[in-house]
Amino acid sequence: MEKVVKMNSGRSIREQVSDAEWQTRVDLAACYRLMAHYRMTDLIYNHITARVPGADHHVLINDYGLHYEEITASNLLKIDLEGNVLLAQNPDCEVNYPGYVIHSAVHSARVDAACVIHTHTRATMAVAAMQCGLLPLSQIAMRFYKRISYHDYEGPAVDLDERLRLVADLGKTDAMLLRNHGTLVVGRSVAEAFNLIYFLEMACQAQVDTLSSGMPYILPATAAAEKAASVMQPVNDSPHGSMDGSREWPAMIRMMDRKDPSFRN
Repeated sequence: MEKVVKMNSGRSIREQVSDAEWQTRVDLAACYRLMAHYRMTDLIYNHITARVPGADHHVLINDYGLHYEEITASNLLKIDLEGNVLLAQNPDCEVNYPGYVIHSAVHSARVDAACVIHTHTRATMAVAAMQCGLLPLSQIAMRFYKRISYHDYEGPAVDLDERLRLVADLGKTDAMLLRNHGTLVVGRSVAEAFNLIYFLEMACQAQVDTLSSGMPYILPATAAAEKAASVMQPVNDSPHGSMDGSREWPAMIRMMDRKDPSFRN
């Protein structure tokens, strides 16, 4: 990875990017703020990336060292899939290397990966360490029934050759538990990726709560779990509500605007 930062004195980031890229930046900055709001952060670590609209295979990622609550549309870094910084507000910016390894692998292999979120929250780390993996203990968890993948722990993600194994394990799924590590989701939009990580986090919290109670638990019938998973797939335009995040996202943006609209800067 090299740092090839494009700076243009006197011109704002907004003036240097297309309308489509700016909208992606605003959505991604909002997603970072939402992750902080719902307590899905880990100090300055973890990463969310979004593909820049266009054919250049560029992605947006956070400047390493900033808290999620500090992310704005302008201070996001634009990098290529080799990790080179192409455009940044801060000339002293830095890309978190494990974040580059994980996210570049997914964006390179999946053309549908408009947004990738990686977390290690307490609940997802706990379930990722359970031999059983994610169980269909709640309706929320059933969304991922037979639709979640697993990647064995190989140590901190600093080896480029791990990318091949990571994307092979991910396959065509949109959610993956990284064993002894955390989780990763892939969305066809920022809204869909946030929707996925929110409900996966809730499913993991419910599983930890259920198992830690020590009480006997009930697993649904296979047919019922499969029906729930099928109904809740993002591709289904259900009258009960789409699961691609498009219905929830405007409400999430309004909430962030009320709380702190600086993400739009």
